Amino acid sequence: MHDETAQLGLLDDPGATGGDWRVRASARARRLAVRVLPGGLVEIVVPRGTRPGTVEQFVARHRHWIERTLDLYRPAVSTCADRLPDRVHFAATGRTLRLRHAGGAGAPRLQVGEGALVLTGAADRPVLLRHALQRFTMREAHAAFGPWLARLASATGLRYSSMQIRRQRTRWGSCSPSGTISLNACLLFQAPAVVNYLLIHELVHTRHMNHSRRFWQLVEHFEPRWRELDAALSRGWREVPGWALT
Repeated sequence: MHDETAQLGLLDDPGATGGDWRVRASARARRLAVRVLPGGLVEIVVPRGTRPGTVEQFVARHRHWIERTLDLYRPAVSTCADRLPDRVHFAATGRTLRLRHAGGAGAPRLQVGEGALVLTGAADRPVLLRHALQRFTMREAHAAFGPWLARLASATGLRYSSMQIRRQRTRWGSCSPSGTISLNACLLFQAPAVVNYLLIHELVHTRHMNHSRRFWQLVEHFEPRWRELDAALSRGWREVPGWALT
C-alpha cells in the first residue's frame, strides 16, 4: 500500500523555521518520526489515523532540534530549485562554467564549451533542463572522483572493488561489504580537503565496516584533521545549490 502525503495546514506556522514541511501518513510507520532533508525539507512521518493534535505536540517537542538541523541543511544561498543558475561552480575541482539557456523545443541538449555550458530545448519544461544539468554533474563527478579515489587507494594501500556515483539525499558516501564505494555527486560542491577526507573515510571502511575505535584510528593515521573536516562535511549541504538536490 502506498504512502499518502497530507497537507500541513494543521501545524502552527511551520514555515517560521524557513523550511518546506509535509506530513506523510505511512501504513508501515509504528510511531511518529521526523526527517530533515538537504534543501530544507522537513518531513513528519506518522502512522495512518494519527490525530492532528498528536502531530502538533510531536512537532512542538522536537522543534528546537528541527530548527538546529535546518541550519545545517538549508542552502547558504536561497534560490528557486526550478530556476537555472547563471553559472555552475564545482569547488572540489575549482571548475566554473557559465550557463546559458538558448531556448528551443524538443528534448534538452547540453553542449560544453570553453568555460561555458549551453542548454537548448525544453523551453517550457524547466524540470527537464534541471535534470540535464544534474546528469552533467554526475558525469563530472565520475570523471573527477574516479582518478582521485584510485590515487588515494594506491597511496594508502586500501583496496576497493568499484566506484559508483549517485545522488543520495542524506548520505555523502558509503562502502558495501563487497568493496563498492558509492559517492554523492554533490561532493563536487565541497572543498577539496573535505572531499579528500570523505574518500579516505570510505576507503577505510574497506577494512573496518563500522565506526569502531580502530576505524577512527586508521582514518586519523591518513588524515589527522578528520574531526575538523568531518564537521565541515556535516555543514556541507549548505554549499549544494537547490537545483542539484531536487
